Amino acid sequence: MPLLYYWRGDNHRRDLDEGVAYHLNHRNPLLHSAQNGDSLWAFTRAEGGAYSLAAQLVVSGRTHNPKDHHYGPYRLWGHLNHSRYFQVGAHNDVEPIIRMLSARTKARHLGQSFQGMASVRALTTQDHQLLTKFANALPLEPRAALLPELPLEHHLYLDDEEQLEAWLNTRHSGIAPTRRRWLIGAVTRNRKLAPQLQNLYCGRCQICEWSPKDLHDVYACEGHHIQWLSRSGSDALENMALLCPNHHRLIHKLDGHFDFQERAFVLSNDQRLKVQLDHHLPSGGTHG
Repeated sequence: MPLLYYWRGDNHRRDLDEGVAYHLNHRNPLLHSAQNGDSLWAFTRAEGGAYSLAAQLVVSGRTHNPKDHHYGPYRLWGHLNHSRYFQVGAHNDVEPIIRMLSARTKARHLGQSFQGMASVRALTTQDHQLLTKFANALPLEPRAALLPELPLEHHLYLDDEEQLEAWLNTRHSGIAPTRRRWLIGAVTRNRKLAPQLQNLYCGRCQICEWSPKDLHDVYACEGHHIQWLSRSGSDALENMALLCPNHHRLIHKLDGHFDFQERAFVLSNDQRLKVQLDHHLPSGGTHG
């Protein structure tokens, strides 16, 4: 089922400045009705007052957030290669198109029809086709291109601002000034977190329980950021898991996302990697 979402203008502008994450959180369980390959269309109000199409997230997964997550228990993930963010304010007002859709939009001011739980609405196949036709010629938002996660983690771990800035300058993707300042001046990897994870799990992979410390007297498992740093994830213990190199790379290759209710990493092929060792991760939200 395709979906429509009204993205508040201030939240949209902040996310572009701080780094888009290719996912959406909400309290409405309708968010999880979209299946892999479906589209969530997001529109917002530009600073000039007109409404613009902001994004098309092509669904690659659905997960549950930690309990009491600020933006609600449901999370929908967009496919990194197929999702699109559009340049707001650089195309015609999308309001006439939105009012043609099956979602009821009778309020005089369009945004009033998309308040609270109603900010996520179900669409028909015909609605999706209409939005696809409108979006095909739209310019893309350059600030929405993601940095590659593993090289980013490497440069942050080196804790060398000059080297990080030089690497950022080689990227062809747009990086908002606020995001660039945050990366260069404020982000320093907390080197105490990985040893804390190693001690907490005695060096064992949380998924397969492989124990290189017991077998070879070395630590070989790796700290993995559950919500990637490149997707605005935090460098905090509750956002990390200890994984063997095989599971670590598999999760990156198949864009795995952690479901806090299922206690498992959900891969893009819809398979689950169940966490067997779970001493520090936040408790999961519940179905609404």
